[in-house]
Amino acid sequence: MCASVCMCVCPSVCMCLNYPSICVSPVPQPPTITLQSPKDYIFDPRENIVIHCDAKGKPHPSFSWTRNGTHFDVEKDSKVLMKPGSGTLVIDISGEKAEAYEGVYQCTAHNEHGTALSNNIVIRQSRSPLWSKERNEAIMVQRGVSLVLQCRPPAGLPPPVIFWMDNIFQRLPLNERVSQALNGDLYFSNVLPEDTRSDYICYARFPHTQTIQQKQPISVTVLDNSPVGDRKPGFMAPLGATSTNMVLRGETLELECIAEGLPTPEISWSKESGELPSNRMSLKNFQKTLEIRDVTEADAGDYRCVAKNSLGSVHHIIKVTVKAAPFWISAPRNLILAPNETGILTCRVSGDPKPKISWLVNGVPIENAPQDPSRKVEDDTVILSNVQTGSSAVYQCNASNEFGYLMANAFVSVLAEPPRVLTPSDHVYQVITNHPALLDCASFGSPIPTITWFKDVKTSIQNGDPYVIHENGTLEIHVAQKLNSGKYTCIATNTLGIRENHVYLEVKEPTRILKQPEYKVVQRNMNAMFECKVKHDPSLIPTMTWLKDNGELPDDERFVVDTDSLTIKDVTEKDEGTYTCIMNTTLDQDSASAMLTVVEATPTPAIVYEEPDPPSDLELTDQRDRSVQLTWIPGDEHNSPTEKFLIQYEDLLHEPGVWHNLTEVEGTSTTAQLNLSPYVYYAFRVLALNHVGYSQPSQPSRQYRTNPAAPDENPSDVKGVGSEHNNLVISWMPLKGFQSNGPGLHYKIEWRQKDVDQDWSSESVANVTQFVVSGTPTFVPYEIKVQAVNDYGSGPEPEVVTGYSGEDQPLTAPENVQVMVHNSTIAEVHWEPVPTSSVRGKLLGYNVGLLSDTLSVDSCEQVLTFSGNRSEGRLPGLQPYSLYNLCVKVFNSKGEGPPSTSKNFETPEGVPGPPSFLNIVNPNMDSLTLEWGPPLKNNGRLTGYTLKYQPVNTTSELGPMKVMTFPANETSVILIELKSNTLYKFYLSANTIKGSGPNITDESFTVMDTSEFSVHLHLHSMFGMVNVSILEDSAVISWEYSGPHKNVFVEYVVENSKDDWKKELVNGSHSYLLKGLKPGTSYRARVVARDQADSMVHSTKEVTIAVPAVASRQVDIATQGWFIGLMCAIALLILVLLIVCFIKRNKGGKYPVKEKEDAHQDPEIQPMKEDDGTFGEYSDTEDHKPLKGSRTPSNGTVRRDESDDSLVDYGEGGDGQFNEDGSFIGQYSGKKEKDTHEGNESSEAPSPVNAMNSFV
Repeated sequence: MCASVCMCVCPSVCMCLNYPSICVSPVPQPPTITLQSPKDYIFDPRENIVIHCDAKGKPHPSFSWTRNGTHFDVEKDSKVLMKPGSGTLVIDISGEKAEAYEGVYQCTAHNEHGTALSNNIVIRQSRSPLWSKERNEAIMVQRGVSLVLQCRPPAGLPPPVIFWMDNIFQRLPLNERVSQALNGDLYFSNVLPEDTRSDYICYARFPHTQTIQQKQPISVTVLDNSPVGDRKPGFMAPLGATSTNMVLRGETLELECIAEGLPTPEISWSKESGELPSNRMSLKNFQKTLEIRDVTEADAGDYRCVAKNSLGSVHHIIKVTVKAAPFWISAPRNLILAPNETGILTCRVSGDPKPKISWLVNGVPIENAPQDPSRKVEDDTVILSNVQTGSSAVYQCNASNEFGYLMANAFVSVLAEPPRVLTPSDHVYQVITNHPALLDCASFGSPIPTITWFKDVKTSIQNGDPYVIHENGTLEIHVAQKLNSGKYTCIATNTLGIRENHVYLEVKEPTRILKQPEYKVVQRNMNAMFECKVKHDPSLIPTMTWLKDNGELPDDERFVVDTDSLTIKDVTEKDEGTYTCIMNTTLDQDSASAMLTVVEATPTPAIVYEEPDPPSDLELTDQRDRSVQLTWIPGDEHNSPTEKFLIQYEDLLHEPGVWHNLTEVEGTSTTAQLNLSPYVYYAFRVLALNHVGYSQPSQPSRQYRTNPAAPDENPSDVKGVGSEHNNLVISWMPLKGFQSNGPGLHYKIEWRQKDVDQDWSSESVANVTQFVVSGTPTFVPYEIKVQAVNDYGSGPEPEVVTGYSGEDQPLTAPENVQVMVHNSTIAEVHWEPVPTSSVRGKLLGYNVGLLSDTLSVDSCEQVLTFSGNRSEGRLPGLQPYSLYNLCVKVFNSKGEGPPSTSKNFETPEGVPGPPSFLNIVNPNMDSLTLEWGPPLKNNGRLTGYTLKYQPVNTTSELGPMKVMTFPANETSVILIELKSNTLYKFYLSANTIKGSGPNITDESFTVMDTSEFSVHLHLHSMFGMVNVSILEDSAVISWEYSGPHKNVFVEYVVENSKDDWKKELVNGSHSYLLKGLKPGTSYRARVVARDQADSMVHSTKEVTIAVPAVASRQVDIATQGWFIGLMCAIALLILVLLIVCFIKRNKGGKYPVKEKEDAHQDPEIQPMKEDDGTFGEYSDTEDHKPLKGSRTPSNGTVRRDESDDSLVDYGEGGDGQFNEDGSFIGQYSGKKEKDTHEGNESSEAPSPVNAMNSFV
């Protein structure tokens, strides 16, 4: 007996089967490296070195190591331990020099079938060297110049993180003007007086050792005695017009441009002949740094950075080249070969420069390995032909260029194994109906076995609906049905043998909740009962579980669980919630929920009507070819009886996802006999309807497939028309998918000329909706039939439809055309119809073309269409007194026939149109001149003109009408003896012998009397009293006006000024506010009514507006009480500040760390503990002496667990922290130590604890 079987024959084929009855002997396998350390391993000298190397194989491999290319004897070094069963090394470097274990390590895993190699693992110690000793000279610069503060940190491993702070550990603010470069230097595009300070300090944080080193402070003083003026930008970094940058594929490209100038320049980026990759690009450091992540070869090119300010711009080109360390295109894969088989190992890599590929066998260069005639090496490919047992090995592919290397192991295992079926025999699979079933046939063998399946021993199973055989031998049934239950046999075969295995499939009925628990409203202290009736497969053991609010029921005897119900006795408010019944079987489950609401004793609540719940438990019985019986269980009616049930179906074969109405039954029925069509994959669902509305659809029934049959019907809407004069296009409405009744649907087309003794012609077509018969006579009738046919037979005999072949243009013109004129605008035309045979199509009507005497003879001005087979038509809308030319044409759908013989006729005279224009010119006080033009349409011979005119008073009332007549050759008149300043209205019409035509109208004023009396009468009589109210810098003018003119203005001008009057339009108003008047200035103003020509019609008398001068408001501020009080408060505040400063100066002392700074002048912060972020040491770079209580290793670093001197000892709990902008929050004071002189010292400076880590 074996508890489990696990086999791994290649990385992608591993099987672990927990079958107690199966025992399989181990399969030989060469070693495979499963875990190894990264190629570049930087270790912390305060911790042990752990170099990982794990591998698998059969038998389990042994491990060995090389260091710097030579054998590394692990057993001879007491500090080195190799983990049991693994190649992982653990090196204890406590008390040792860590440098002794630096080097290049490689792990070897070996068993009798081959040797696998790890990568070359470079082991290096992390380093955090001290800053070189230097003295920084104070820097003095003029305002506006550029400045660079160099950091030049010590080269650590890995490189440190740089940031700038002041002596109270606050981060120096960075912006567009002041920025930190990638190398850590601090750049000022231009300096300002606020840049003056003595504590510019560069800090370097070394990540592995959590150590922070500090550069000596730099003092900067900005002078303002000779500031530098504005200037265009110039680049501080990089220098010159161009520079270069090389980046490796897959890495991050960082390009930097820092510019100086005044005003501060702005930086922008672009790529020459290309776009920046927006999805991988980001701009940092105030757009001075362009970062592109995951670089590809397409990112190579010229990048332009532009610095611009208001005085100009400058640009710099960075030429970027992209190289690539080797990367995989296709790594070699493990091979399992049978004897005499052939296999290929491929090692496809790419890189720039192109990588060099070398092969090794079991860790030995292939050229130095024992010769193998079955092996052939072609650059990146190894071909193994006719391999033999015992030639198993591990091949290594190494691809390298100047930027790195790749190495991969791939074993070749030569096995001769007959098939083994790993799936236990007679295993029983159980699934629920309509769920997928997966039957396993896990096998192993070499050569790889072929899997075949049989059902009930005799039926061979092929790929295809409903079965799928997967590559691993598993048989899948997409939608399992009862008929799929039975015995299945899988057979594994290779050249060395055959093995079979039997499994069984049982398809079970699903678990369904037939009666769901219902929402309950129960009075307190009453009982509540939830029902949950379930249907399940009899062979499955169900388990009923009740939950309250998705948790277990309370442990209370009031909750009684029965077989299909839950009863809660003496309910209280705590029992409210959602109750869920869950019916579980070993294969599936179903659940339903309902809420319980507990209320006080109240009258019976009103009945709530809702739409019914959806029916459930749909079953299909009495299954026949063209019918099936559907039964269901109705849902809750919610106090409204069900009126009817609607049965819908889905055609899963032709229209999946689309539901169609099939039939309806009475609401008292739960069964329906459904008539079906052949060759349809049916699924049914039911909806219930009450007076509230339809329920939600039920869950679909199981699928029901009907057998194919011959079509029951033929295509509809069969037509025959011609698209050309010599063809017949037969078209029809095709059958829908489910109407086809079976596969292979096509159509049989038959046709013959009607009333001609000839046989039917026929053609069969598919997937089209029309057929073209060519070579037909023009417009002759045809008899047409279209019949549906499929693989199972023909549809019923089709009906005969009559169609016509194509039409052509008519051949003859109408004859005997006659015209009768009724009046000046209406005539009637008659003609003889053309012979039917000459129409050559369906006669649609006749077109009558009219050509007037004013147009070209070649074209008809107007075409009138008379539909149908007509012989006369009425011609309305004719022009009077005109000569017309008329022609008649017959037309069909192809066009018109030839025109008839033209016929001329003339229309009698009519009344003329209105005169073309009427102008009133030269208005005087008592006369007006009228000019007009003749009508555009005389419609006859003009006999003269009639002029009518009458005055219009100020209330728009019309005066007496005067009439004048003029001969046809006169087109102007001067009207005299008119009233001055009066509006007249004129009506002018033209005349023929038929009477007067329509009028053209106009109106005009006569001019005002210019005498003094007349001016006074007309200019002022329409205006009443004018009032003026004068304000500080404005004036309000009000007036009364009763004139008819709408254009009223307030006009004003400075008194004694020659300027033009300023006008303000005030239509509809009787007052206006003049704004913006100058104090101490006099104005003349008036109100004026003007006509449309902007001539003055009425006016008020001029009024004078004298705007008063404004008195001076200047006040001596020195005599104001608020100013005196403010000065006293400021003086008092300054006095208080001086006192406070004096007290703090006498009271303050030095804290211990500050004392060390004073002693050495160049403090540097040393390692911090990882657990609390406190400083491990505070060292001096001048003599590098350790603090009391600490010890320093030989490499200048401090072990993490040996630092006992921390600035936390000087704090009050070590809880100092930084706010969001990097400044430190909190203070620390002195703490008593062993040394007496430190005991009473204190400091109020902020603590640096945790300060540095908050910036990295």
